[in-house]
Amino acid sequence: MGTEFSIIGTAVLLMFILDPFGNMPLLLSILKEFDEKRKKIIIIRESIFGLAILLLFFFFGEAFLSIFNLETASVTIAGGVILFIIALKMIFPGEKGNVALFGANEPFVVPIAIPLIVGPSALATIMVMTKSYSDHYWALFLAVLLAWASSTLILYMSPFLYKVLREKGLSALEKLMGMLLLMLAVQMFVNGIKDLIN
Repeated sequence: MGTEFSIIGTAVLLMFILDPFGNMPLLLSILKEFDEKRKKIIIIRESIFGLAILLLFFFFGEAFLSIFNLETASVTIAGGVILFIIALKMIFPGEKGNVALFGANEPFVVPIAIPLIVGPSALATIMVMTKSYSDHYWALFLAVLLAWASSTLILYMSPFLYKVLREKGLSALEKLMGMLLLMLAVQMFVNGIKDLIN
């Protein structure tokens, strides 16, 4: 990460990683048997569970990294690699796409809160950011809340957005987000190399 910190910029980056547009078709598939009112209740409940998991890694992620004595530059480079891989998957999804196994019962925590809303990539990124932006701890906390709130709002509106954008529109939007994330990943990697050299 660079030396400059932006709450809005970081929140947008985190929202890209949470990828609500990419998760929307699968979310609607999981909830297809429920009526509109119940869908909204489930989405809000699972999003709150997702936030709790995010905050757990936010507050204790840096301690986890400190155990291994990781330098900020190394963490930044690793973060750039992680985001690069995420971006490539967003731009070039596999033939089968994202597949989740779930039963006929109402989902609880799994698979919506985790790994759909908050996956391993988001948790790893949170740990990287708490280490890299240790001087902006509470600003980063606000950025996490903004990213979560934006992602939750998009998922909450998913039935309406799906009707408007359809499958191709959502796919195009996810690829656009992937391209932006790819550029951010490269910049993050370059910043890490600069810090390492200095």
